[in-house]
Amino acid sequence: MTTNEIEIAPNSALLVIDVQKGFDDATFWGPRNNPAFEANAAALMDAWQESGRPLVLVQHASRNPGSVLAADEPGYAFQDFVEERRDAAALHITKTVNSSFYGTPDLAEWLTAQGIGQLVVAGIQTNMCVETTARMAGNLGYDVLVPLDATHTFDLAGPGGTRLSADELAGATAVNLHGGGFARVVTTALVLAAARTRLPA
Repeated sequence: MTTNEIEIAPNSALLVIDVQKGFDDATFWGPRNNPAFEANAAALMDAWQESGRPLVLVQHASRNPGSVLAADEPGYAFQDFVEERRDAAALHITKTVNSSFYGTPDLAEWLTAQGIGQLVVAGIQTNMCVETTARMAGNLGYDVLVPLDATHTFDLAGPGGTRLSADELAGATAVNLHGGGFARVVTTALVLAAARTRLPA
């Protein structure tokens, strides 16, 4: 895939989902993938700030007992690299479920008011809140791009003793989103290159 195959709209919104300190707790979550996640997500945030495109931060307040992402836990806070860029955000959404479209304030309402039709979706976890948000955005008619290397997830156990690695889950998300027509799965480098070729007026 080449840079010419995607365009980043001048008002394309970057959604950075649930990049919170609680996800650094390996004893709680288990093995993760994609050690390049933090650098890639930060690069996207910087590019959006430099170009004046809108950045949306999403923060998860878990209602599950004992969750490290509960609103009264230290893990609820944004990770440092996101907190350092927080002032650049045009919108801050809090949610208690997987989809960023079921949060406060209302994401779809805000996007409509801003005339935004394209979303770039990054964050944690690839196969949970990122995939759910991207699927719903696709259903709602947005042009959705998911730079998979600006997401990460964790190994996960399923029924009957089945266990998939974080990389396997990320691969499944890529197939679900791209193959299913919900979003185009791309790389951070491709998004950054395309964003620089079409800057806001």
